[in-house]
Amino acid sequence: MARPVILLLSGPNLNLLGDREPEIYGTETLMDHVSAARDRAQEKGFDLEHVQSNHEGDLVDAIHAARKRVASIVINAGALTHYSWSLHDALSVYDGPVIELHLSDPKNREPWRHLSVIEPVAFSSVSGKGGAGYTEAIDIAINACNDGDA
Repeated sequence: MARPVILLLSGPNLNLLGDREPEIYGTETLMDHVSAARDRAQEKGFDLEHVQSNHEGDLVDAIHAARKRVASIVINAGALTHYSWSLHDALSVYDGPVIELHLSDPKNREPWRHLSVIEPVAFSSVSGKGGAGYTEAIDIAINACNDGDA
């Protein structure tokens, strides 16, 4: 029997982690975070797929392709968090738990970052925990799938 899959989505500029504003985002790369998330998922009997794109439509397409196939989505939408109603709409018709993820805490940053259009369609949110947030988000996703909460 195939293992359930968690889809980790990474939005614009996250490919620059490790170089981009390390005082905010830390020095770990996106691949460091993905590896930690994959290891945690596999420890718990899940597989992890990862898609990073700087293009909104690619992320929407990945969400559409996840329907009826992927157990949960963990999404760090980057700046798209604050204005991408197309991501909101795609996630709203996804059939599993959605976990919103941020390395920093957007609510403690610039005022324009305080609004999340992802939050209303998310089962849970993890923010401000740096790289540790990736494994926490995976744990929440797995628990939601195993408990049938979402």
